[in-house]
Amino acid sequence: MRKRILVTGGAGFIGSHLCERLLNEGHEVICLDNFFTGNKDNIIPLMKNPHFEVVRHDITMPYFVEIDEIYNLACPASPIHYQYDPIQTIKASIMGSINVLGIAKRTGAVALQASTSEVYGDPQVHPQVESYWGNVNPIGLRSCYDEGKRCAETLFMDYHRREGVKVKIIRIFNTYGPNMHPQDGRVVSNFIVQALQGKDITIYGTGQQTRSFQYVTDLIEGMVRMMERTSDDFTGPVNLGNPGEFTMLELAEKILQLTGSKSKIVFMPLPSDDPTQRKPDISLAKKELDWQPGIALDDGLRETIDYFRRIL
Repeated sequence: MRKRILVTGGAGFIGSHLCERLLNEGHEVICLDNFFTGNKDNIIPLMKNPHFEVVRHDITMPYFVEIDEIYNLACPASPIHYQYDPIQTIKASIMGSINVLGIAKRTGAVALQASTSEVYGDPQVHPQVESYWGNVNPIGLRSCYDEGKRCAETLFMDYHRREGVKVKIIRIFNTYGPNMHPQDGRVVSNFIVQALQGKDITIYGTGQQTRSFQYVTDLIEGMVRMMERTSDDFTGPVNLGNPGEFTMLELAEKILQLTGSKSKIVFMPLPSDDPTQRKPDISLAKKELDWQPGIALDDGLRETIDYFRRIL
């Protein structure tokens, strides 16, 4: 059955892949984006599809549409972008969620919130399970994003309990792949761009802090499965990430090897509130969604490196 689906932040890295997947499944897709971090180049290939519509709009302002499902991805997600305008970042999470939930309440649509592993802060539980409440600095440089996303989860659950809105919450762990912005400040894109341009690869801290990296198509599969889970009242939150854990140093060495770059690794001071460990426990996603990532880091990095070679 064809659905009308709203994707906020649909021109962004993850949003553009989601729009493509939904169009390929035969749905009508409205891509809503203010293009602060979204990129028209990501969605130009989709524009020839008559069921795809692009609306330039800031989700902090009310928007009215008749819709069946909403994927709420609208929020700057890289430290460079969300720290550039922290007030607008937290407004995107909080006021954006209120506006999205208002649409869902009025139309009866299912609303999925793209939350983040950053709700766990610098975790004292490893790997991170959904029942862990997190260790977040509420007044730090990253708080506009971390606390904005935590508040968005609160709003989604309160609208669900109080107003009967059908909601889903996913927590996205580090994701990479084509359509990443070359200057977004995320570690995978940073390392690849530096390696391809022959610049020093900058590692913050000792390089022993860990992250888990999932390829974008694995994430999209998990998101769609979560939205399709309509048989009961499973709201989540549910972790979507790849439990393979790598140090920053291991990642840098992999990228040097795959690019054949002669770049040197240099070390810089660690930014404040940067988590030292990040690894999802995906037991809940396996049990409830029959989902787990299938793309190995080396394979995903090759695709991503090819993408950056083309656009650089």
